[in-house]
Amino acid sequence: MNRAVFLDRDGVINLEVGDYIQRFEDFKLLPHAVKYIAALSQKGIKVFVITNQGGIAKQLYSAAELEKMHQYMFEEVERAGGHITEAYFCPHHPDYGMCLCRKPGSIMVEKALAKYDIDAASSIFIGDKERDIVCAEAAGVKGFLIEENEDWGRFISPFLG
Repeated sequence: MNRAVFLDRDGVINLEVGDYIQRFEDFKLLPHAVKYIAALSQKGIKVFVITNQGGIAKQLYSAAELEKMHQYMFEEVERAGGHITEAYFCPHHPDYGMCLCRKPGSIMVEKALAKYDIDAASSIFIGDKERDIVCAEAAGVKGFLIEENEDWGRFISPFLG
């Protein structure tokens, strides 16, 4: 079985701006995040992005704009010598109907666990909202809560040996 690090996106991988990042121009990666993702993947650890993107349901931005942001994120990590295994996102928002994929639900994590043969007990989830931790723990993954935009290197040191 594989080990993995699951990461929330806004405030963990990219700069949290306080509300929805609606334009590609406002999507700024945190340098420490790119460095850590590269280091993890170089050690054979699978890295996943697990993110709610309810701004799509609210029509604040499109799935195409989100794809542009994610493509840039993947490319910058690759440029640093790393790899993001997959990004899972929920485009729904509770004001516009219910879904099963939105965090704190754990379906996005559970899909990755099953698809990539991940050992939940030896994996972690780093997030900046309590819902990230609830999501992680519902899937059997240890969750670590950080402040928005905080350097989270101390949580991955066991993976880097």
